[in-house]
Amino acid sequence: MAIRSIYEYVPHHRTKDKLDHVGQPVKVSEQLPRGSVLARFNSRFAVKVTNAVGTMWCAYAFAALALVSLPEAVSSHNAVTLVSWVSQTFLQLVLLSVIIVGQNVLATAADKRAEATYNDADAVLHEVVKLQEHLAAQDRVLQQLLGEQASA
Repeated sequence: MAIRSIYEYVPHHRTKDKLDHVGQPVKVSEQLPRGSVLARFNSRFAVKVTNAVGTMWCAYAFAALALVSLPEAVSSHNAVTLVSWVSQTFLQLVLLSVIIVGQNVLATAADKRAEATYNDADAVLHEVVKLQEHLAAQDRVLQQLLGEQASA
């Protein structure tokens, strides 16, 4: 007497893709435009400028550049001119680079967390597949035992 399997494993399509190595972590380079030459150039240029401006050395250079006009703002004895220098010259120039540096640090940390989460999910997936194999082996043993009892 043939006994049907107790459970039939049907993997989810994402699990099947992952097991077939279709799914990989998303990379920044994959997000860049692949269309026209102009779109690709603009994206690469923007990334290069952002990488150049997003350094503390650039922030220091912008601070030095802004300090060149500080004596004139102070000597004007006009609060509006001084406030204007602080807000329009110093803060905009220096904070631009500092904010980009901070965003880069935060993005790197977020990328590490995302990669760790991806690796954890990958490990759990493989553990579940092994568990499915273990359960299938137990099903075979149970079927053999039931087959022996039926023949006795």
